[in-house]
Amino acid sequence: MTTVDGSESGSGAPEASALPDLLVAAIALVRDRRVLMVTAREREVHYMPGGKIDPGETAAEAAAREAREEVSLELDPVELDELFEVVTQAHGEPDGRMVRMRVFLTRTDASPRASAEVGALHWVTTAELDRCPPAGAEVLRRLAASGLID
Repeated sequence: MTTVDGSESGSGAPEASALPDLLVAAIALVRDRRVLMVTAREREVHYMPGGKIDPGETAAEAAAREAREEVSLELDPVELDELFEVVTQAHGEPDGRMVRMRVFLTRTDASPRASAEVGALHWVTTAELDRCPPAGAEVLRRLAASGLID
C-alpha cells in the first residue's frame, strides 16, 4: 500500500518515523570561555559528558549521574541549571533516529577527571565544531550564541 507521502507501507521494514527518540542529558561545564567535552576510548569524536536518561530518572539526575560516571564530578541535580534542549539526527544511528539532548549548566569548581569510560577530556570552543557529532556541534553553537564560549 502507498501512503500519502508516496512511500510503501507494510514492507516489514521499520519506518524512520517509527524509531523512538534517544532521550539524553548532558552537562555543560564552562571555564575560560571553553566547554568540557570528552572522547571515548579509541575514538576521535568529541561528546558532551552525558548519556541516556534511565527509566524513573529525571534529566537532571541523569546529567549528574553521567557526570560522575564519565568525568568524576559529584553534582547535585537540584543545582544544575537547564540551558536548552537540542533535537537532531542521532550520531551513528539510522536516518530519522533523533536524539533529544537536555543540556544543564554546572558551576562546580571541582576538577574533572577522565573515568574508565572516557579516553580524554578536552576544553573546546566553536573552533572544534568539525570534531563533534550533530548534537555536540549544536550545543557549541548555542553556547557561543549565548556568550558562554568562543
